[in-house]
Amino acid sequence: MAISFGSNQLQRDHPLTLFLNDKAVAIGSTKNATPYAAQQKMIADILQKGGTVFICPMCMKHYGVTQADLLPGLKVSNPELTEAALFAGNTKTLSW
Repeated sequence: MAISFGSNQLQRDHPLTLFLNDKAVAIGSTKNATPYAAQQKMIADILQKGGTVFICPMCMKHYGVTQADLLPGLKVSNPELTEAALFAGNTKTLSW
């Protein structure tokens, strides 16, 4: 739901940053192309249209996702990246 909702807002010229955490890191792994093909296509479209997708490094470690497994364009998050996205001027946040 969050990926679809975010994609719709990006199409309306709102900036978009997604944060894949907990079990959602599986969506960002090329090893899960079959079960998450639709979500991975949405992520590729978001990236192509200028959106940003961060992925949680602790969650990656917990679920066995390596940086080599990541879809092209995903950024492994860190406190600085997260801070810059969350506290940018006129930012709105939504959570699922």
